[in-house]
Amino acid sequence: MMYALARRLLFSMDAERAHAVALSGLTQAARCGLVQPGVATVVRPRTIMGLSFPNPLGIAAGADKNGEFLDGLGALGVGFVEVGTVTPRAQPGNPKPRVFRLPEVDGLINRLGFNNNGVVALLQQLERTRYAGILGINIGKNFDTPMEKAADDYVLALRAVYARANYITVNISSPNTQNLRALQEGDELAHLLSTISNAREALTQAHGRRVPIAIKIAPDLTAQQIETLAHTVQTFGMDAIIATNTTLSRQPISGHPLATESGGLSGAPLHEQSLTVVRTLARALDGALPIIGVGGIDSGARARAMLDAGASLIQLYTGMVFKGPELIGAILRDLA
Repeated sequence: MMYALARRLLFSMDAERAHAVALSGLTQAARCGLVQPGVATVVRPRTIMGLSFPNPLGIAAGADKNGEFLDGLGALGVGFVEVGTVTPRAQPGNPKPRVFRLPEVDGLINRLGFNNNGVVALLQQLERTRYAGILGINIGKNFDTPMEKAADDYVLALRAVYARANYITVNISSPNTQNLRALQEGDELAHLLSTISNAREALTQAHGRRVPIAIKIAPDLTAQQIETLAHTVQTFGMDAIIATNTTLSRQPISGHPLATESGGLSGAPLHEQSLTVVRTLARALDGALPIIGVGGIDSGARARAMLDAGASLIQLYTGMVFKGPELIGAILRDLA
């Protein structure tokens, strides 16, 4: 009910500004004690990647790129929060406007382009948070780093965030950094994962702690590409696959006036495509690695569908834009 009143005001603003206003307000309310402190709701607890999750529902990367809103997001009862995508160096992202709401279908198109303040600023923010739940940190390459040196950026970010993360996500599937998705296949993927695996081995020895690594993939891969990727990810000792990022497909919103906007489509129009990828992954992995399912989860029914498709954990972000933070409690009650 509260969000229904706030939504009209937020939707009168530019989508990117509204996002910052809403999460800033939520975070200030948490810090002032106006909302419950960040105690996760215990529903269907599980151990995944060696981590104990109080419930399977988390916040996806993109909601909090710089770790600024963890106190607010952590007050929603979720089982975990993933921040980022963060790159080694700060970068502004693509020109504005770059986020477009599609309220008729509860979808978003974004072409943000890994806008973030860099790893040093993220770590400074994390020093200030009171959030004590499971924290994932999503890492990417800078837009101006040549593709042949992409692995160097991922290792720089990995080293920087290793001590602070409960798990680390390697984002190779954003459609808004040129050629990034080429890292999902063939020699490029093998080289990247081999480099990351070797770097993680050294970090494990240095820190006395092995941090799990998840790989985030696109929904636009073919079944054969998914099966090959699943095999490669296992070969190099990764710990999970996150499926999926946003889609370049416009088939779910064919005829919509914003369908020609470039960028990744998320929210309800993505749900069936993400479900298909999760099912394909589940068959290919046959239980060897956990799957974190994300894409259009905006109800208890869709959360259950993703878990039934083979996901061990689930994440949301766009659903909260249209249904507000109350969506978290509604889903967790449905899963109980």
